[in-house]
Amino acid sequence: MDPNQVNLVRDSFVQVLLDSDAAARLFYDRLFLLAPDTRPLFRNDMTEQGRHLISALAKIVTGLSSLDVMLPGLRKLAERHVGYGVEDRHYAVAGDALMHMITVHGGSTIDSATMQAWKSAYALVADVMIAASNDYRDLHDAA
Repeated sequence: MDPNQVNLVRDSFVQVLLDSDAAARLFYDRLFLLAPDTRPLFRNDMTEQGRHLISALAKIVTGLSSLDVMLPGLRKLAERHVGYGVEDRHYAVAGDALMHMITVHGGSTIDSATMQAWKSAYALVADVMIAASNDYRDLHDAA
């Protein structure tokens, strides 16, 4: 991602932070609508889960300008997601839910360049996490 894309993501994420509980609810409502099979993966209080989501997104958004620092954390997050039962196919649905959340909460600040920046950021994160998940599964399947 180029610095302009990073800035577009950061600037638009502020709108999510202004009403983060509602944004998280919107994300999970969309996720469960598109992939009802993901609902049982979430056993905790959904308000608290939403706060974890927004916190993780904030770390990712902040880390976009220093990927080398962020990558180990993404790999660990991916390993935890394997333990929760997340499958590779869930990343596409989560991406859709994220884009929906950004579009709704970004309002008029979301233009095509901003959406493309978010799609690039998510693709980068999802690719890293899917690869890390598969490495983790391969390592543990071989053991």
